[in-house]
Amino acid sequence: MSDDDALWRTLGASFPGLALPPEVAARLPVLLGRRCLSDGRSLFMQGHRPTAFYAVIAGEMETRFTGIDGTVSVIEHVGPPRLFGLAAFAAGQPAGYEAVARGACEVLVIGREAYQLLMDEAPGFARALLAEFARRYDGTLRLLQAARHQAAPERFLLALAQLARERGRATGGGWTEVAATQTELARLAHVSRQTANELLAVAEAAGQIRRGRGRWLWRP
Repeated sequence: MSDDDALWRTLGASFPGLALPPEVAARLPVLLGRRCLSDGRSLFMQGHRPTAFYAVIAGEMETRFTGIDGTVSVIEHVGPPRLFGLAAFAAGQPAGYEAVARGACEVLVIGREAYQLLMDEAPGFARALLAEFARRYDGTLRLLQAARHQAAPERFLLALAQLARERGRATGGGWTEVAATQTELARLAHVSRQTANELLAVAEAAGQIRRGRGRWLWRP
């Protein structure tokens, strides 16, 4: 996929309905960069100030943070054509998490010049950006509520739904195929692997899950 195609796909997914003026659309692609990362490579570290924000072109990035006690918590898995790293970049603050490639990954790099062009010369971009921030803030609150106030089965269902949104592929009959391991699911739901296995068995008995190796089918 060319940088131009990746850019328009990303903008269309993140800011639906946004129409760029022709002169902005012509200038924007030349201001972009592209980075290729091998499995396990960090794009930016927790606590560092990012000099750009990013869009996944191919592969998947894992965003995660490390607590004071050294515990690593996965926030989400970001696939095409999602943006990430935007809040810290726009605010000029250190990143609150690390972004690590899961397998080979390519990202589009949207730096300061491209950001200023969009903010200053693309009518509607600032409003679209604010709406995207609001959606993400609402999602963060839901995850925080799940982590602090909901029991394991509710957290487990939320984790299933999140993975289905991020990685899901419709297969017909109301089923969504999701490539994820039990360990990933347990970590996202903040439960042990044993608890995740037990909850998967319950969902499978109820006809909501069909398990396979490294992937499963889910029908909510």
